[in-house]
Amino acid sequence: MTTLVMKFGGTSVGSAARIREVARIVQSRQGSKRVVVVSAMAGVTNSLFEMAEAARNHDLDRAVQLLSKIEQVHLEACRSLEIATPEVVGKIKEIVENLQRRVHGIDLLGELSPRTMDEIASAGERLSSILVAGFMDCPLLDARKVIRTDSHFGGAHPRLASIKKFAALNVVPLLESYDIIVTQGYIGSDDADDTTTLGRGGSDYSAGLLGAAIQADEIEIWTDVEGILTADPRIVPGARTVEILGYDEAAELASYGAKVLHPATVRPALDAGVPVSIRSTFRPNGMFSTISPGESSGRPCVAIAMRRNVVIISVTQESMTDQSGFLAKLFDVFGRRGISVDLVSTSEICVSVSLDKNAPLDALTQDLGKLGQVSIAQDRAVIAVVGDLLRKTPEVLRTTFVAIDGIPVDFISMGANAINLSLIVQEQDAERAMRNLHTAFFEGGSR
Repeated sequence: MTTLVMKFGGTSVGSAARIREVARIVQSRQGSKRVVVVSAMAGVTNSLFEMAEAARNHDLDRAVQLLSKIEQVHLEACRSLEIATPEVVGKIKEIVENLQRRVHGIDLLGELSPRTMDEIASAGERLSSILVAGFMDCPLLDARKVIRTDSHFGGAHPRLASIKKFAALNVVPLLESYDIIVTQGYIGSDDADDTTTLGRGGSDYSAGLLGAAIQADEIEIWTDVEGILTADPRIVPGARTVEILGYDEAAELASYGAKVLHPATVRPALDAGVPVSIRSTFRPNGMFSTISPGESSGRPCVAIAMRRNVVIISVTQESMTDQSGFLAKLFDVFGRRGISVDLVSTSEICVSVSLDKNAPLDALTQDLGKLGQVSIAQDRAVIAVVGDLLRKTPEVLRTTFVAIDGIPVDFISMGANAINLSLIVQEQDAERAMRNLHTAFFEGGSR
């Protein structure tokens, strides 16, 4: 019998009606063992963060109001699903009462530690999983018993060997007795059994980790769109589903802003050789994308992705080439501050790097100023043209440059990655560049 890991996002479990549809989809996979991974109901995680922040700012009324709304949303869904038994309602109220104690403690002390924030943030998935498991009348497994991580609260790193060990102890025996079990995405625990989270969007990552740990036959990511698209449909109305693509292509698209899939999801699946499909709960029989071991799109351009909120920092030093270890000193500045650099470009006298605009720019300017003259270009976006045969197809460059004719380009990077041509443009030009590129690669080339 095959084993599936089926992950459902916040929109997919965002109401009683959506949970009924989730149950229908899961039941349609009869003949397989199914591990159902759920996110928090849409909007709940944001409300939990807002609630905690209100408590830290001593706005207790606002925090209590938000918590009351979270409780009511889940109790109303519980009643609508006709599972409002004392047991189910009691589980919901137990989580809410724990949150109440947390909120009052934060308000009293005026402090909100990353550890406490993770405990609070985990409530969304724990609440939604109660509803899904209750409606489908199947076992609910606390993901913290399986997803073991380090103690980097807010963005914990999984311990793969421990996850495999605890999956064998907790998941496999349940699947021997039941066809369906439900668990949470996004959350885990460290060696001290403190609750951790995998970062925003981490439910996909949880599915990948679980699928790899139990050597599933497939991981299904159920979301609100029909797979990975050739571009963001909000920007490019003509975007279409990519039916087959490789792990490297999917990971590259995810890291450059294709939000259908968490960037880290595909790595554990890749290592375990487990295929991943991305499907729509709104059109379960519609188009979908499959990422399979050893497969690729076989295209020069499979999709175009964009990431906003980018800045370029340039350091100019006329004697740079005469200074041994200049680049080591420069990147040590970013390393010491834990800042991830994206694209890099060098010349005889200048080094430019791109990074997220939320980086501590003032501190970086001060540190880098010891090495040379610093300039910062803000309000930029990076656009990635991704395809397995990109480097092997010389026409890609010509097509790209013709498509963006008239749009100023700050940065071009191709050599470091065989499947990615990256461009940085002003953010105000980014959507036009996306549409032009999509027309050129997917719509016959006319603009």
